[in-house]
Amino acid sequence: MEYFWYFLASLGAGIGTGLAGLSAATVMVPMLIVLCPSFAGESGAYHATAIALASDILGSAVTSWVYYKHKNIDLKRGGLMMVCILLMCIAGSYVAYSAGSVVLGNFSLFLTLAIGIRFLVKPDTQRKDTAAKGSKLGIKEIIISLFFGLTIGFGAGFVGTGGGMMMLVVFTVFLGMELKTAVGTSTFIMTFTALIASVSHVAIDMTILLERIDALVICIVTATIASLVSARFANKVSNRTVGLATGIVLTLLGTSMIILKYWDVFTTYALFNQVLSCCKGFLTYILLGAFVLIVSNFLFKIPRFIFRKLLHIVAFTSVIVMVLYADNGWAAAITSLLFAIVVYPILLLFESNPLYDQVLVQKKKGEIKLSLLILFVSMAVIIAITWGIFDKQYITIATLLIWGMGDAMAALVGIPYGKHVIKWKCADGKKSWEGSIAMFFTAWFFGFISLYHLSPYSLIISIIYACIAAVVASIVELVSRNGNDTCNVPGAVSLLLLVLSMF
Repeated sequence: MEYFWYFLASLGAGIGTGLAGLSAATVMVPMLIVLCPSFAGESGAYHATAIALASDILGSAVTSWVYYKHKNIDLKRGGLMMVCILLMCIAGSYVAYSAGSVVLGNFSLFLTLAIGIRFLVKPDTQRKDTAAKGSKLGIKEIIISLFFGLTIGFGAGFVGTGGGMMMLVVFTVFLGMELKTAVGTSTFIMTFTALIASVSHVAIDMTILLERIDALVICIVTATIASLVSARFANKVSNRTVGLATGIVLTLLGTSMIILKYWDVFTTYALFNQVLSCCKGFLTYILLGAFVLIVSNFLFKIPRFIFRKLLHIVAFTSVIVMVLYADNGWAAAITSLLFAIVVYPILLLFESNPLYDQVLVQKKKGEIKLSLLILFVSMAVIIAITWGIFDKQYITIATLLIWGMGDAMAALVGIPYGKHVIKWKCADGKKSWEGSIAMFFTAWFFGFISLYHLSPYSLIISIIYACIAAVVASIVELVSRNGNDTCNVPGAVSLLLLVLSMF
């Protein structure tokens, strides 16, 4: 099993290196220490650091080569920092061993997450004051290079990282380099810092070569290949795409590493464990359902509007899975919100790919990612209010099924069979009597099933309340324009059911 973690850790490290110049140690060290029992203890941590640094050598080298081919290395502006870093790297490595332990570098973990979020918020990194390649350093920039070069170099040897994240910050923020140039320059420097630090670690403790040869081979090969592939991708796409990809990778890696680092602390909180359990069941259901639908669409060419609504049905019915896996509404709400936060930038990254529109049918550019964001954020809000605050789980399930299944059936019936458009002044103008009637009966059915089996209501009360909710859902859906029914329908239905529950 440890071999799998070797592969996963080095894969993440290689992608981070090729895209953003992330040091392999930032990813590999915490994963190896936490997930691999053989790396427990001080010697294990030291060995993990040495393996990460060894993986950094070839990973950074091939990355630098790719960036060099695309003229994205600027040693005239980064050369002074390079000299300072190399001089301090050996000293830091020796002090680390003399101290008797290896410091993981908590700051680098939080820095990785912070930089990742920054790129998600603002993926286009082109600055108006970007320095020209090869331009000379001013006095202020020389002082900055000396200060950060000495500190990053010592940290690279002592903490066991290549200093990639810190160099990226310094090059882009303080020295005015464009993102690709900053990554190329930092990985070029990191090739030598990793080489020096790795040789120092091995020279100090030769058992690394004797006892960890399998981990060394797997990690070095995987990290090198992953670095090469991700570096080629980064140099072929626009700055905005690189920024988005960097943001996604760094945010996920930073979050994962922080969770791994403080795993023992997080697992003491019941809510954290409940969210993990809920995420496991939810993601299994969502991903499996989406995969089956996408494959079926390619095999059988499902009509576009049917495929869209089938995807919606999978999304809405996921609330049932959340109920099965979550002990309370807050865990389910957080799960829905996390899914929206993670998937949105991923869709944003891939929406320019021609396959995107073929796989995910959208009416207009950007519609899918926005609809998904609104959908799962709305679900999170409904769950938090009805189940988390008022502790009425049956209202959560009834609301989401009335909303989701009713809306899906309205489209499945209304689009192909809707011949009689509703001409009310307040109506959307595109809705038909056939679609609205289909929504009413579908909403009533799922509302009745939910209320009768999950609520304390009798048969008659369940029928009546489900009928009232179905009428409200159908009317609100009818008058909602520009896709606002995604928020309006569940909001109105949940409010109605909460009011009715007081009687």
